[in-house]
Amino acid sequence: MTDRLSKSEIAKDALQEGVESVASTVGEVASIITTAVKDVAGAIGGLATDAFAIRDAAIQAAERADLDGQSDH
Repeated sequence: MTDRLSKSEIAKDALQEGVESVASTVGEVASIITTAVKDVAGAIGGLATDAFAIRDAAIQAAERADLDGQSDH
């Protein structure tokens, strides 16, 4: 007796493989996007931290310059 798959079983198996492949790919892409969003948020946060530090340093430098200018009078 020979075991043979019917055309409907073959079609079902092919559809199942296709759906599994699509689901796997969607999961991989979602993971890539999630990581990219996380990395971009981290980079923007780092830039904001740098901007605050630069602003504070500029304020301190201006205050020192004002103090130095006052002592010359």
